[in-house]
Amino acid sequence: MRLLMLGGSGFVGRCVVADALARGWTVTVLHRGRRRPPPGARVIVGDRTTAAGLAALADGRWDLAVDTWAGAPSAVRDAAAALYGRVGHYTYVSSRSVYAYPLPAGLDETGPLVDGSADDGGDVDYARAKRGAELAATAVFGERALLARAGLILGPYEDVGRLPWWLHRIARGDEVPAPGPRDLPLQYVDARDLAAWLLQAAAAGLGGAFNVVSPPGHTTMGDLLAHCVRVTGGAARLRWVDPAAVAAAGVAPWTELPIWLPPGGLHDALHRADVSRALAAGLRCRPVADTVADTWAWLASVDHRPALRTDLPRLGLDPQQEAALLAAAEE
Repeated sequence: MRLLMLGGSGFVGRCVVADALARGWTVTVLHRGRRRPPPGARVIVGDRTTAAGLAALADGRWDLAVDTWAGAPSAVRDAAAALYGRVGHYTYVSSRSVYAYPLPAGLDETGPLVDGSADDGGDVDYARAKRGAELAATAVFGERALLARAGLILGPYEDVGRLPWWLHRIARGDEVPAPGPRDLPLQYVDARDLAAWLLQAAAAGLGGAFNVVSPPGHTTMGDLLAHCVRVTGGAARLRWVDPAAVAAAGVAPWTELPIWLPPGGLHDALHRADVSRALAAGLRCRPVADTVADTWAWLASVDHRPALRTDLPRLGLDPQQEAALLAAAEE
């Protein structure tokens, strides 16, 4: 197989490139040169948002293209149009954010969607951008466009910093406030499992939308943090905090307590999706213990801070917030 990766040096794109190379595929990467993609790929440095950047692909032909773009949908529109007739299948890594809120528990791919336009340029909100990009890819490639609606993505090379924040904090030891309940189910996908499924599904010619995350309850908040304690040496003590106490302390879910959302509508939206279609199409999710251990091994081998995204809110607790949560923790 000949793969064109639009991106390829960041989190998911890097995993896609590495997986394709491991399969013995020929890989071409178009990216802006800010980070190095995995060795072994043919690299073209160029900005896809410019005519010159896309012109660098003018003479190539590929079986598959994978696109992880999260900005203005017009960039996907232009790339898909430029590649039509020279790419056999187009995969767009989208998001479950394209579903109109509120998302009920058990929502499948037929749920109502946010508005979007393939012609949106400039700054648009994340959900509209992802939906517009879906429309752009589908308008050009039709049934040969695969829309992978991922949710929470974890694993090595994570450039958001959610699981890395927990690992670094727990590695410092002492008492660590842990938002409960312990058995709160989590639904996510390891970026490497997402990459493997994308390539398998694209090679099989699948099209349309798929929710690509683990089954609901693949792990729990308690299991995730317990594995963080184990891999970092076991010096930390988790102190569990009731969701009501978290709210009373004014601590924000998801950002100040990465990954975690309290039971209720937001949690149902993120962690209780119907993923039966992706599972039937071959999605396999590795144990949480492997994701945590491999992420910690990666963090121990690199300085990941320069690769962290700067377009997202600051993650984690400050000392005052941590003290407030510990004061409210269970004994």
